[in-house]
Amino acid sequence: MSEARLSVGIAQHVEGFSLDVAFEAGPGVTGIIGPSGAGKSMTLSAIAGLTRRDSARIALGDEVFVDTARGIFMPPEQRRVGYVFQEARLFPHLSVAENLDYGTKRRGSASAMTRAEVVDLLGIGALLDRRPHRLSGGEAQRVAIGRALLSAPRLLLMDEPLSSLDIRRRREIMPFLEALHRRLDLPILFVSHNIDEIVRLADRVLVLHGGRIAAAGEVAEVLNHIDVQSLILGADDNAADPATILEARVSRHDTAHHLTELDIGGASLAVPALALAPGARVRLRLHARDIALATERPAALSIQNVIEAKIVEIKTAGPSQVDVELAVGAQHRLFARITNRAAEQLQLASGRPVWALIKSVALVGDLSDGARAT
Repeated sequence: MSEARLSVGIAQHVEGFSLDVAFEAGPGVTGIIGPSGAGKSMTLSAIAGLTRRDSARIALGDEVFVDTARGIFMPPEQRRVGYVFQEARLFPHLSVAENLDYGTKRRGSASAMTRAEVVDLLGIGALLDRRPHRLSGGEAQRVAIGRALLSAPRLLLMDEPLSSLDIRRRREIMPFLEALHRRLDLPILFVSHNIDEIVRLADRVLVLHGGRIAAAGEVAEVLNHIDVQSLILGADDNAADPATILEARVSRHDTAHHLTELDIGGASLAVPALALAPGARVRLRLHARDIALATERPAALSIQNVIEAKIVEIKTAGPSQVDVELAVGAQHRLFARITNRAAEQLQLASGRPVWALIKSVALVGDLSDGARAT
């Protein structure tokens, strides 16, 4: 694996907004998430060299892109940074093939993926003769990604590449981004305001808020904090209540019922059949609204996922609701959002054993190197 690490330190004050961030990113996907105006795009543009900052030191491995203290500023075209914007920004007068070839011309003699490899990876072989105006939004973004890859980047920056797409097009392009993640051995910074995109694609995450890094680390470790989620809720319509991110392993397949059983630290979850071998790792996101509680193990119930847990803490979540934090085994936590009345009627309190009834399990990421989920 490549040892090139991106090192970033940026400070900028402009029109009442201050950006002050410092972080490192190795090979793999580093997700950058936060509400609008947090400084995500400002950070990427400084790394790419599209803008200058008051104070900055940016380096990739031993090569320094910017060091304002030493008067160093490497021009953008010399940095070999691939940049994918919110809009595809393809050349309208060129075909898809010619747009891809533009990326190839920029790379010089550096080794890179061939056009055939990129076309196959992104599934754009049938589009080569088309002009951009004949492409869907998802197709255009795949071509834009291909052009960036063919420039032989040492670093790939993706600035909300799915934000301009509808839900159908987002679902269409996501598997290609996952394939990209597995194929490339270089740092990728993926900016988004959507938690599910970060959970599905990222290896690690930075949470930006008000121009500062509010939290950083492994995806589940960072995003399982309700206070961190609350910084992002206003920008993510899918996060209207707390959610738990779990990393599970495939334990077995129930072929008779087309189900796959997942292990989460000793507890078992059943999900629709996955095309993954036993032992494969997957990432789940469980919304608090999809978890009900019982003080006795229920019988004759259609909900199949019933997990024994213990109440850790109960917090007020509004005039009529509370969030109940649950411990599952020694390592995992779940959140359930229920009404105040239900909590009172069940006499819920910290330390009390309960059963969590999980109505819906969202598979948002395949962490294995094998086949995708069906």
